[in-house]
Amino acid sequence: MSLKNTGPLSSSEPGCDDSFAILTIMRKPFCYYFILMFAMTSCGSSEKGERIPAISQFDDDVTFLKKYSDVIELRAPDGDARIAVMPGLQARVMTSTAGGPGDLSYGWINRKLFMSGDTSVHMNAFGGEERLWLGPEGGQFSIFFPKDSAFTFENWRTPRLIDLDAYDVVAQTAHSATFSKSAMLTNYSGTVFNLRLNREIKVLGRDETFQLLNVDADSALLSVAYQTINKLDNAGSAAWSKDTGLLSIWLLGMFNPSPQVTMVLPYVEGPVTTLGPIVNDEYFGKVPADRLKVSEGKLFFRGDGKYRSKIGLPPGRAKDVVGSYDAVSKTLTIVQYTKGEPEDVYVNSKWEIQRYPYSGDVVNAYNDGPPTPGAEPMGPFYELESSSPARELNPGESIVHRQTTFHFQGEEKALDSLSARVLGATLAEIKAAFGGT
Repeated sequence: MSLKNTGPLSSSEPGCDDSFAILTIMRKPFCYYFILMFAMTSCGSSEKGERIPAISQFDDDVTFLKKYSDVIELRAPDGDARIAVMPGLQARVMTSTAGGPGDLSYGWINRKLFMSGDTSVHMNAFGGEERLWLGPEGGQFSIFFPKDSAFTFENWRTPRLIDLDAYDVVAQTAHSATFSKSAMLTNYSGTVFNLRLNREIKVLGRDETFQLLNVDADSALLSVAYQTINKLDNAGSAAWSKDTGLLSIWLLGMFNPSPQVTMVLPYVEGPVTTLGPIVNDEYFGKVPADRLKVSEGKLFFRGDGKYRSKIGLPPGRAKDVVGSYDAVSKTLTIVQYTKGEPEDVYVNSKWEIQRYPYSGDVVNAYNDGPPTPGAEPMGPFYELESSSPARELNPGESIVHRQTTFHFQGEEKALDSLSARVLGATLAEIKAAFGGT
């Protein structure tokens, strides 16, 4: 499957494949220089220029998405919770809802990009609350930069495999679907990876939802939870080695921001000498103190979509869960993922030839915002991300990364109890982190 073609295609940009059919391709050269890391700049507004609301209804979002590609709707086995998956966009989960028709849609969707028909050779931010990428992004083992090129935006190319390609539907039920894709990638150092990706997505029932979080079910809460099981196979004839580069599974979720969204990242407490620094907060320049608070055992990070910033936790600090709370919509979001073994390593995506290519972070949080003063943000949105370890794989061997995304709405007392139990932070602590009440 691929995105639907509603007009002729035209492309003169290197790296564009005309087999990707989405509307009329209208190149806008200024897009390529508007922000350092992303290609699209006018996302989040309509064709007439007015801002498209960040918070929308699930059925409205699904109706919109079906104009451009097939959408698979999966439903919880015991309720009205649903998710929307697009096979034509790497089987990404575009959005979800905890209730029936008309209920809140949790995923951020870049309607402007869908409507424009514009695609970039750099990266296409269609949105979606869980998409599958592969790392590393930068360094001598990068899969985003051509061999021996400078680490500049002009040379940055997100592989089609994780940007524009459709994935095959292998199996489907009312509650789950499985997808696959085979491909070949070449890294910055010239190493060729013949690989196969397998992605299973399933919506969970309420009992399993609360069991996974090791808490008692609470009838005061509406919820939706879905789990993805992502498998990366070495489908070639050569072993993958640290010396020539490894790959990792990278899952990224885009969510709707609000002035009162705060992300919460629990961390392992202990000395820097054995566990490393608590947080990496210098991806796009050091994060100001009014946007990142380091508390005992947890970090608070703003998700208002007004200031471009990113943080990460290294292996010694990361736990297996992160989350966020939106005090406007009263939505608690939790992302739970599988961590590797103590001896595992993680790819480093910094845009440079690296001294330590396997010193990357396990989990990240990103807040969108203007890349430069006065510029438009890409979304806006905020993002929660997790990465698998990078492992040496012999032919036929695999690595699996499992992630579960939960959204809860309901009585604040019940949300407070759940947040304190799972994230180690009460709602009062979360709201007070940046002056809220």
